[in-house]
Amino acid sequence: MKKHAIIPIFVSHEGCPFDCTFCNQKKITAHSAPLDDNEIKNTIEEWLSTLTKMNLETIEIAFFGGSFTGIPLRKQCEFLQVAKTYKDKGLVQKLHISTRPDYINDKILTNLKKYGVDVIELGVQSFDDEVLELAGRGYKHDIVYGACELIKSYGFELGIQLMIGLPGDSLEKCIYSAKETVKINPDVARLYPLVVIKDTKLYYDYLSNAFKPIELEESILRTKEMYKLLGGAGINIIRVGLKSSDIIKEDGDIAVGTFHPAFRQLVEGDIAYDIIINELEEKINAMSNNLVDVEVFSNNQSISNAVGNASRNKNRLSKAYPMINFYFKIDNSLNKNEYAVNITEI
Repeated sequence: MKKHAIIPIFVSHEGCPFDCTFCNQKKITAHSAPLDDNEIKNTIEEWLSTLTKMNLETIEIAFFGGSFTGIPLRKQCEFLQVAKTYKDKGLVQKLHISTRPDYINDKILTNLKKYGVDVIELGVQSFDDEVLELAGRGYKHDIVYGACELIKSYGFELGIQLMIGLPGDSLEKCIYSAKETVKINPDVARLYPLVVIKDTKLYYDYLSNAFKPIELEESILRTKEMYKLLGGAGINIIRVGLKSSDIIKEDGDIAVGTFHPAFRQLVEGDIAYDIIINELEEKINAMSNNLVDVEVFSNNQSISNAVGNASRNKNRLSKAYPMINFYFKIDNSLNKNEYAVNITEI
């Protein structure tokens, strides 16, 4: 049963003077007009009309898009005061903002604390300076460490967002960014494979052949390796891939890239496949060449990852081992994302 929900408030491009090569906040958020108090209130009321009936443990109001702490302080206070009213009444439990690493200082954090903000997510994107420069981020990686340390010192929950496949990026750089994130040890993380949005610099670079996005399979590979590092360190990965919406969809404003409506399942399915294939090969090597039945067991919550999106894993296993009959079964004695293989010779 779902225990947590977020009420998203999109700030669009407010507060950010930079034009990152991948960014077109108006298209991504479907919001171009300046935000005001009434719109925030109406959005919260609309979401609460449904969420309050769902017996949730935690409801968050989250200000996404743009760079919240780059907005003039007066406007930050106005927006936060609206959200704080609902927290003070017990209608929501947390307030959540998203911003840039270079828009964090004592004055900003003191003000966020005053208005009851609980979670601060930083759009870090990469810890590689070349990638940051080519993306037009306007800062170097060293500023991230100070911002994260300061956020933690004030008692906020920390989130880090990383992007995969930017210009100058590579598997090695993605793994480095994940390892640096593990060192910082945020409470939550998001992994966003790059998609090229129309009317961005990257879009025009793509049209002129100055930039070639990575393929879907490469994106899955890089994200998988990052996911394993972050998840293995106990970091809660709250999103993998962009959320499907009327704007971010294959026939919408995406020009090209690795958008997939079930990208997280593709990544988690590949992790499951690696575990299954490793255990399978160890057992097969100790057997004769007779035909066998193979039962793949997983927790009820993980069975879809075991089978794979659109039977991706089942099909790959059958192709790799055409002499084997594969059966996927539920065993709730296993933990989530734990898999076991049983082989029976025919």
